[in-house]
Amino acid sequence: MNRRSTPEADAQRAIVQALRFALPREAIVHHCANEVTESGSRGQIRQSILVGLGVYAGFADLIVISGGRVLFLEVKSQTGRLRKSQEVFRDTVCAQGFGWALVRSVDDALAALADHGFTSRVRPARRVAP
Repeated sequence: MNRRSTPEADAQRAIVQALRFALPREAIVHHCANEVTESGSRGQIRQSILVGLGVYAGFADLIVISGGRVLFLEVKSQTGRLRKSQEVFRDTVCAQGFGWALVRSVDDALAALADHGFTSRVRPARRVAP
């Protein structure tokens, strides 16, 4: 299996590992693979199949479920920007009372846990104001 390595994928792997360490054992950290990276007609067909199975445009990269709380995390590289569908997803889940955060690092993810009231065994590093 070919492992796709991008700054965003590397950040997500590190975040998942940190969350699995920081959260209680019964917590769920889940990635929903919601898009096909294959180009051409074959990729379009596979994406159509996924949409028919329930893929939702703009769905967050990670879902954290713990202690009766749900938090959606959108992982971006240091320069990555949200697509319109991701902004719509963010606004939709926040309007329903769920937590959502844009994270670019392990520290961002740990801070998001704290900001949304999750119990964690790890404290995020203090952020320095820009």
